[in-house]
Amino acid sequence: MGSLAVELQGVGKRYLLGEDHGGHRTLAETVTAATTRLWRRQPRAPQEELWSLRHIDLELAEGGALGIIGRNGAGKSTLLKVLTRITEPTEGISRTRGRVGALLEVGTGFHPELTGRENVYLNGAIHGMGRRDIERRFDDIVAFSGVERFLDTPIKRYSSGMHLRLAFAVAAHLEPDILVVDEILAVGDAEFQRKCLGRMELAESEGRTVIFVSHSLDTVARLCPRVVWLDAGRVVEEGPANQVIDAYLTAGMRRVEQRSFERPDDVPVWLTACRTVDPRDQGSALSILRRDEPLAIEIEILVREPVPGLNLALSVTNLRGTRVLDEAWSEHATYRDLDIGRFAARLEVPPVLVAGEYAVGVWVGSSYQTVVWEPEAAVFRLEGDVDNRPDRLVQLELPWQLTRVEGPPGA
Repeated sequence: MGSLAVELQGVGKRYLLGEDHGGHRTLAETVTAATTRLWRRQPRAPQEELWSLRHIDLELAEGGALGIIGRNGAGKSTLLKVLTRITEPTEGISRTRGRVGALLEVGTGFHPELTGRENVYLNGAIHGMGRRDIERRFDDIVAFSGVERFLDTPIKRYSSGMHLRLAFAVAAHLEPDILVVDEILAVGDAEFQRKCLGRMELAESEGRTVIFVSHSLDTVARLCPRVVWLDAGRVVEEGPANQVIDAYLTAGMRRVEQRSFERPDDVPVWLTACRTVDPRDQGSALSILRRDEPLAIEIEILVREPVPGLNLALSVTNLRGTRVLDEAWSEHATYRDLDIGRFAARLEVPPVLVAGEYAVGVWVGSSYQTVVWEPEAAVFRLEGDVDNRPDRLVQLELPWQLTRVEGPPGA
């Protein structure tokens, strides 16, 4: 491991509920606060402590890329503010080595009354850069942001998207040693997000350190080989991206081997059971299966009244919300309308899915109506080797053919 760019030892951050964290105030705010204290007769209630971070130990080598994940309120943004010296830790030691470029909130470090051009120079100066260095990068910053027409317009008249574009362009092009980016990228459109991710990948390839917070787990896995999972201000797990992301996704998921469904009286067809099984084992339902073996999804439906053109579909969705399979029986065979009674349907899936957690969705209806829709009728996990291609949705293992080509290229 090379030199450390980030080092945290026993870091904790405590807030007191009701405490004023405003910092600098206007004269009017100061007078108002003083008047409030003067006229307050009742004694103040004891202030409650809230630890946003606790016992955080973390190291990141120079040139590394670290993703930080966790639910809202887990302490992710507070951790970034500690790393960027926006706030000081209540306990512990936080060290960063090198210049830090941070995009934590839209327009952090921008002055609303100044123009876009003036704010570029202001932000560069805040990062300790001279005017000549800023001028050398100025054209690239403006081209990346796409706000050329509005460069001499005050920032306060920018839309949130324009604000974000310029803020990220400045943060990324001032060549910081450590680039810190929060979930704020979600504000931009898809094209701009791709540009930002490409810029962060370039920063990483140039040997800069990247710290990235996002709820987009696929993006985190693509950009960061290492991930930290925070919950309630503490590190739950730290390690390879896919391993930590899988643990995070499955932590709160209820694993159901076979689920029973209530039977309402006002529908013509209802789902009574759904389960996943190993086709080699005709016994009980299983929620954990092998990735390299086929699996079968079995459902039972109860038909109270015939539905003309009745159709049934099964879908399989991964925990990132991507539907990887969607099969309807009408696509493969023509079934006559079902009479009143109880029916079982079975779909066998070859071993094409990658290891991970999945949810089975069941749809029953016709071309004119939806009778049943259960997006999580069953959940299951495929166990197996996790490859190093986190963007892959299916693992087909298709055969390759290689032949020698004689003659000149293109002939």
